[in-house]
Amino acid sequence: MPMKAIVFTRYGSVDSLELKDVPKPVPQDDELLIRIRASSVNSWDWEFLNGTPFVNRLMFGLFKPKPGKQILGADIAGIVEAVGGNVTRFRSGDEVFGDLWANFGGFAEYACACETEMELKPATVTFEEAATVPQAGVLALQGLRLGGQLQPGQKVLINGAGGGVGTFAIQLAKLSGTEVTGVDAAHKLDIARSVGADHVIDYRETDFTKTGERYDLIVDCQCHRSMSDLKRALKPHGTYAMIGGDMSRVFQLWFTNLLAPVLRESRKLRLVFAGPNKGLEELKTLLETGSLNSKIDRTYQLSEVPEALRYFGEGHHSGKIAISIQS
Repeated sequence: MPMKAIVFTRYGSVDSLELKDVPKPVPQDDELLIRIRASSVNSWDWEFLNGTPFVNRLMFGLFKPKPGKQILGADIAGIVEAVGGNVTRFRSGDEVFGDLWANFGGFAEYACACETEMELKPATVTFEEAATVPQAGVLALQGLRLGGQLQPGQKVLINGAGGGVGTFAIQLAKLSGTEVTGVDAAHKLDIARSVGADHVIDYRETDFTKTGERYDLIVDCQCHRSMSDLKRALKPHGTYAMIGGDMSRVFQLWFTNLLAPVLRESRKLRLVFAGPNKGLEELKTLLETGSLNSKIDRTYQLSEVPEALRYFGEGHHSGKIAISIQS
């Protein structure tokens, strides 16, 4: 039985995306078959579409996306339609959400997922709202946790504060009573304020590493500055958490850390890479209580995924871009 999905068979622009009929997946013994009601756009979708950085092609295919890796979309929210014989946590009819980062496939009417990749969707949020949380929310939570147990009054800076990860990071940091500064382009500063940022900085006007202000934790969703500049903005024993970034920045971080013992460096530089869905259950609880909210810029239909990715690539969005899927 076929289903509709957005498929890409070559790396490049959004023009390589097509809405096609493809075989409906069949769940394995430890999997759920999920009728997807919503998905969302993440930076990994954009990078995999363009085949960058090159290391990503080891996952999707060296010269072109290989079979089984031709449908983008990691975040999903939907309804369980069937379960494999070994599944114990869910049953048909359950509303779930989670991150399919290992295989993607969220820009489609159906997807299969291991039961460990899913959580029950909070009844208090829509499918679209739930689908914006798994990847961005988890990355934000993991970035903040690298700073240890945050204390009231500590200073936290979020670079890239107006995007998906940034808006979740601000809210989570404020739950700990910290003083939060958000950095982004001018048109994204209003949303940073709306989710709780105490201070905002337009990166085009001010370089936060040169203001003389020092922070206990920097969560960096943009990763364009040198490690030496970033260390200048950290307090002694402060932590820098890198989310994303190209391999040159990652190598620079690793090399700087190798020198840290020799230089008796107390400031910590860390890469966020704890794995998908780690902390999703905690985020679910915060969504249920209204302590965490998704900020959706625009919602597109499945057939409009190319337009959604084009809008994402232009960098004009604030918060998240949702995909509504009606099958």
